[in-house]
Amino acid sequence: MMEGQPRILPAGDQAVLIEFGAEINPAINRLVQAFTQKANKHRIPGIGDLVPSYCTLLVYYDPFSLSFSRVSSWAEEVLSSGPGESESSQTVKEVAVCYGGAFGPDISFVAKHNGISVEEVVQIHTSQPYLVYVVGFVPGFAAMGIVPQKIQAPRLPNPRTKVPAGSVGIGGQQTGIYALESPGGWQLIGRTPLTLFDLNRTPPSYFQAGDYARFYPISEEEFEKISKSKMQN
Repeated sequence: MMEGQPRILPAGDQAVLIEFGAEINPAINRLVQAFTQKANKHRIPGIGDLVPSYCTLLVYYDPFSLSFSRVSSWAEEVLSSGPGESESSQTVKEVAVCYGGAFGPDISFVAKHNGISVEEVVQIHTSQPYLVYVVGFVPGFAAMGIVPQKIQAPRLPNPRTKVPAGSVGIGGQQTGIYALESPGGWQLIGRTPLTLFDLNRTPPSYFQAGDYARFYPISEEEFEKISKSKMQN
C-alpha cells in the first residue's frame, strides 16, 4: 500500500483491523465512517460485521471462504477507489439533561478539578455539539467528543458497579451517555430522561456513529415530566 494509507492488520483468524490513525480526532473518524459506508456497498461474499471505532474498523470474515490475504486485497481495492465521504446526515440530536444533584454526583469534582463553578461546567458542556465516535461497550452507549479542555476530567479510580441508564458522564476528552444500567468509570454530571436503547425500535440505539449530539439543561421537574410522559405512551 502507499505511504500514508491506512494499515491493514490481522485480528485473530476471523477479522482484520484497518487503522486510520491512533488518536481521537474528528477528521480521522470521518475517514473511518466513510470507508465503512463504502465497504458496505462493495461487500464480497464472506465479509461479516463491520465494527467502526474511533480510528479503526474491525472487519469480520468467514475463514472458510476467505483468507486474510483476500480480505486485505478487498480492503485495498475499496481504499483505492477514492477517499469517499461520510453520508451521515450530521443532524444534531438534542439531549435534555438534568445536571448535578443525585443525577450528577460527580459534577462538583469536575468543577473543582478544573477550578471553575458547577454552573460553568454546565454552560461549557452545553456550548457545542459533539460527534458520536462509537456506539458500543454496552448496547446503545454513545461515546462523543471532543470535550472542551476546561471541563475534562479523569475517569474514576474505582469504577461504579452500577450506573443508572441515561447518565451523562465525562471521561478525559470524551463525554457520553449510558443507555442502559451498567458498570462505568466516567465522572457523572447529569442524566437524561430519554430512552437511548429500545429493542422495539429500528435501529434500537438512539445514536449511531457519525451522529452529533447537543445537550441542553432541564430542571428536575422537567425531568420527571418527560419521564412520566414516556410511561404513558
